[in-house]
Amino acid sequence: MGAVPFEGVAHTVLFLLRLVVFALSLGLTLISFEAYRRHRTERLESAFVGFAFLSMGAAMGNLGASLGDYTVYFHIAETVPFIVGFSMLYLSLYR
Repeated sequence: MGAVPFEGVAHTVLFLLRLVVFALSLGLTLISFEAYRRHRTERLESAFVGFAFLSMGAAMGNLGASLGDYTVYFHIAETVPFIVGFSMLYLSLYR
């Protein structure tokens, strides 16, 4: 089998896209924290916690991508913050 053309470029683009996702999630976390700090409602608190966990999941995804070969246990640990984050966002919208 031959080498995939532009494989190094593709990995760089993927890393940059994951970095953008992490930056956006951090931005949303900061905005939701400011909203919670100003208004102190349960809904905004749940949204802030949800975005914080989503940011943690995005960070773990970037870490896992940079580690290269990582185990299924890391995939499990990476998925848990997303579950908690989306659950908290669901809760904030449901209230």
